Amino acid sequence: MSDSVIIIEDDDEIRDALREVLEHEGFPVTTYRNGKEALEGLPKVARPGLILLDLMMPIMDGWQFMRCRTQLPDSHASVPVVLVSAVADYKKALETGAAGFLRKPVDLDVLLQTVKHHYGT
Repeated sequence: MSDSVIIIEDDDEIRDALREVLEHEGFPVTTYRNGKEALEGLPKVARPGLILLDLMMPIMDGWQFMRCRTQLPDSHASVPVVLVSAVADYKKALETGAAGFLRKPVDLDVLLQTVKHHYGT
């Protein structure tokens, strides 16, 4: 079993809402406000099961995080990433090597279905 669903999202309300929904469904959750914070904190998470990654963030956006995640330990660099964005092009997003894409505002049923599908794979 994986340790945590990772949420990387700069918007406090969205980040908190996603965390609450997933925790209510029994998923452990770890959150970060941007890609830089996540790159620094992820090595401390034992076995991430899935990363939900916002694309438009200050300091280090989701695109930059996807390029830099190879710096993470192998066990973390291979964790499935689902991109979450209101503006990104679905096709371009998947070309980054992401496992999936969710459009904001996120449909909660689709969110849960996506997390259950990818968590721990």
